[in-house]
Amino acid sequence: MMIPMDQGGGGIPRQGGIISAMPDSEIIFSVLESPEGGYEAQALGHDIFTQGETMDELREMVRDAVRCHFDENSAPAVIRLHMVKDEVLPV
Repeated sequence: MMIPMDQGGGGIPRQGGIISAMPDSEIIFSVLESPEGGYEAQALGHDIFTQGETMDELREMVRDAVRCHFDENSAPAVIRLHMVKDEVLPV
């Protein structure tokens, strides 16, 4: 479903509040803290997964994974890391 730009949607395709398609100029990674330590990153809409012990290492690993996954002419211009923190609260 495409939300028209004139309705405040900015033209970003959304499905149930989650981006269902991204512009070709950008790729988004969901980043979680790994239970074993370090961080894990998975691309939304692409089969790319990587990990790193520190955020600096993860950033480099994500860049490398994107370079390996895409041809030079089809690589996105921007990589967005979306940090996800899962917290469970007792009632």
